[in-house]
Amino acid sequence: GSKTIFIMKKSILAIALAIYAILPKYVQKAILYTYPGIYDLKLFPYNTVENGTPQPYKYDKNYNKAVIDEEKYKIFEELDAVSYLVTKNGKLIYEEYWDGSTDSTHSNIFSCTKSIIGLLIGIAIDKGYITTENDFASKYIPEWDKSYDPITIKDLLTMSSGLYWNEGYAAMFSPTTELYYGEDLKNQVLSSEVVKRPGQYHYYSSATTSILGIILQNATNMTVSEFASKYLWSQIGAEHDAYWSKDKEDGIEKAYCCFYSNARDLARIGQLINNDGNWNGKQIISKEYLEKCLTPASYLIDENDSKVDYYGYQWWLLRYRGLDIKYARGLYGQYIISIPEKDIVIVRLGHKRDDVLIGDHVRDTYNYIDIAIDICEGNN
Repeated sequence: GSKTIFIMKKSILAIALAIYAILPKYVQKAILYTYPGIYDLKLFPYNTVENGTPQPYKYDKNYNKAVIDEEKYKIFEELDAVSYLVTKNGKLIYEEYWDGSTDSTHSNIFSCTKSIIGLLIGIAIDKGYITTENDFASKYIPEWDKSYDPITIKDLLTMSSGLYWNEGYAAMFSPTTELYYGEDLKNQVLSSEVVKRPGQYHYYSSATTSILGIILQNATNMTVSEFASKYLWSQIGAEHDAYWSKDKEDGIEKAYCCFYSNARDLARIGQLINNDGNWNGKQIISKEYLEKCLTPASYLIDENDSKVDYYGYQWWLLRYRGLDIKYARGLYGQYIISIPEKDIVIVRLGHKRDDVLIGDHVRDTYNYIDIAIDICEGNN
């Protein structure tokens, strides 16, 4: 009876623990923590991206006066938003927070981090740490197998490295899960195999951005966080330090995913795009690099045999409502959206993103843009 059941339960538990013990460490962590979340900072070692002199926002005369249409507003609740912020001409015109979040709550921006790396590579080129994006990646990663020579930094920026990668987060044994929970990011990404000719096919991959992070560190002799702090974060008036997760205590930043900040400070990245790389009269990133960064890599073909008219150097590009929109996007609907022609910046952070694609863009992107334009033009 009950004794047998007890012994059986004990045996099952013992077997489960034995299996758990022989699993790779990253799988053990994935089981322990389940899915990645936006508040995972304390689970991993991290570096601090120090801010400089804070430049608090000015407020638009219509700050938070807008009442968002009820139908449109539903998206914030349906997709578990924690922040939605809009600036117009560099001033705060609207912000709202949910779920106990505030204007200074740090959360993981996931793949929006890739777009920050895209900018940092440009700064490294401007400052002469990297000669040009046409350099072979192996120039900065000498230990990388010489058969990889054809891969240029530009191929990595445009996600056309030709390296094999499986981007699935949901699978327990996927390389992206290992990248998130593992402790040897460098070795993992540098052992990816080339399966296509570099510079021809666009294939979105977190390994690619991770390699850009390694190049940045090797070229500058600084950690990615130190470089980001010195040449970007401290230059744009951020009010708070940011944090960047690492694979292990003495390891490297997870350049593809794990930058932690808040909506107000992230909007400054969008504003920098609107200002053509200039901040209060100081050129942070050259206009020349930004232009290349924010031009579609339309010479590339994607998995659907379509021209890549939606991606540049780690930035997403969208033509909508007659406007050229540039944006960063992350796993759970993290967005930093720039509309230079209207000098509008939108930041949306949260726990979920829409699962419907319209072309190459996620449906909720359009919603956040529509709401922001309504707010800025008083069409509520």
